[in-house]
Formats: sequence, C-alpha cells, structure tokens
Amino acid sequence: MTQPAEIRRWTRREYERLGEAGVFRPDERLELVNGIVYQRPAQDSWHSGTIQAAQEALRRVLTAGFDLRIQMPLALDSLSEPVPDLAVVAGHWRDYLSAHPTTAVLAVEVSASSARFDREEKRLLYAAAGISEYWILYVKTKQLEVLRDPQDGDYRSRKLLKPGDQVAPLAASGSSIRVADLLP
Repeated sequence: MTQPAEIRRWTRREYERLGEAGVFRPDERLELVNGIVYQRPAQDSWHSGTIQAAQEALRRVLTAGFDLRIQMPLALDSLSEPVPDLAVVAGHWRDYLSAHPTTAVLAVEVSASSARFDREEKRLLYAAAGISEYWILYVKTKQLEVLRDPQDGDYRSRKLLKPGDQVAPLAASGSSIRVADLLP
C-alpha cells in the first residue's frame, strides 16, 4: 500500500529566504497562507479598478494614525504572509521599514476568480489573526461582504451589502462610505 503524498508547509522565514535567494521570479504574484505558497490570479481591469475605487473611498474617511497598504504583505504568523488587496494598519508607513505589519484593523480582498479562497481560507486566516474587520468586494455581483467580531477562529458577524447601502469602517466609525463608491 502506498502512502499518500504529504504537503510540505513552509514557514514565513523560509518563504522570505526563498524570495531573497531568487527562487521565485520577480513577476510572480505569490502569497503564503498556512504554510502553502499560492500563486495569486492575474488581475483584470475590473479587479484593478475596484482596488483603486476602494483605495480612494477609504482614504477619504481614514484619519491620521493609519496607513493604507495596497497589495503589501502582512506577517500574520509563522506560516502566513498573505497579500490582501488593501489593508489598513495602525501607524505610519515608516513604522514598517524593518518588518511587515503583524496585524491590520481592516483587510480587504477584491474577489472575482478567487471568491472561494477569499471566503474560506482568507476569512479563517484573518479571523484567527484577530483582524477585527474583513471586507470582501465581489466584483461580479457588485456586493460587499462585511465580516466582524473575530472569535474562536471565525467571524461572528456577517453582512452582505449592495451598492445602495452604506458601510462605516470600524477604524473610522464616525464616517460612512457608500458601497457603490467602493466599486468601479
């Protein structure tokens, strides 16, 4: 009887060393999630446009004390270095010159071909890391899923919003954003 193949999980440190050693091509869009290196799908124009729209909307409501990171890694734990489409982190970009942030107050994924991965793997990863708010922008259905209140490895609150609805990020609770403004 043959043994099933086992998955070799990489630590974040090993993953970063492989990158520094040039094992990965510079143009590869990769991220480490639970020890597995995933190739991120190519971006179509709607995906890119949605990132831009969400970036503009979030910049309008974020006050001083937060940095909005666009497709930059988060060093969440020893096995994960995901690259959310947008992440709001405490502080200033200069605070992260020697290391990636280890958490965020908001992570945002723009989801088209990666919907299942964003809804399942990333949701559980961000919740386990204690990220208080996770948004999934669904490009095809023009909806925003707002996940909050991480407990016991998952989010306890889930709302699905449409373009006519409004959302107030927890990091800027006194303001609101029209969901339509997050979409191109």
